Amino acid sequence: METPSPKHTCLKLQLKEAQQPIYVKGTWFESRFDLSITDGLNAWICHASEEQVRDRAAQWDQPVSEYVALAERYLGFQHPDSAYGFADAGDGHKRLSWTFEKEGTKLEWRWKCQPSPNSKQTTAAVLDFLMDANVGLSEEVVRKTQSFERLKVEAEKCLAQSEKLTNEKIEFESAIYAKFLGVLNSKKAKLRELRDKISKQDIAGKMPEEEEASSDQTEPFVSGDEKIEDESLKDLPVTSKDVPRTRSRGRGRKRAADN
Repeated sequence: METPSPKHTCLKLQLKEAQQPIYVKGTWFESRFDLSITDGLNAWICHASEEQVRDRAAQWDQPVSEYVALAERYLGFQHPDSAYGFADAGDGHKRLSWTFEKEGTKLEWRWKCQPSPNSKQTTAAVLDFLMDANVGLSEEVVRKTQSFERLKVEAEKCLAQSEKLTNEKIEFESAIYAKFLGVLNSKKAKLRELRDKISKQDIAGKMPEEEEASSDQTEPFVSGDEKIEDESLKDLPVTSKDVPRTRSRGRGRKRAADN
């Protein structure tokens, strides 16, 4: 299993009691860390061994990995709610400290730093790291800017294509609607013609039937006088005189012929 590569940080630490900032470069391993500190003229170093880190972590009831991660967090970036210090510890040594809160309690961690055996070399190493980091950041900014420009061009193309498709869709829908409206109006006109034709045929077929029905139901007209006469005749008694004379005459002729 390969050992993970160490991480590097560099903090520009502005102290309240100092006019000039100090630079704290950290190299972070899994169970230990190294610090290189410079103010531009002098330099200090701190090598926190695995044994020292393990003892400090045990004092604070923390796992070693958590202790290293918390130290990296506060020495990688300056926290405004933390009180940082870089005080003299005698014999040219310095004591680097910072505070943090845990479960409502304010705690302070301190590490003693010894003077660097070669301040120029330590300072140069810090400056080289800053320059490399600056170059890397500049390249990253360029890459991000180029990527952004490409995305912007692609976005503009997509927007133009979307607008084109939208316009084509509107034109297509308008053309289809116009054609559909023409077909619909034509169908309506044909339906109206068929309806009028059927209505005329129904009217023409009903007229002869109505005439026939009216002729069947017609009765002969009888005037009021004739009705009275007929009723009066019905009431009179029938006599021999009322028998038609033509009958008697016919009989007389027959007898005469026989004689």
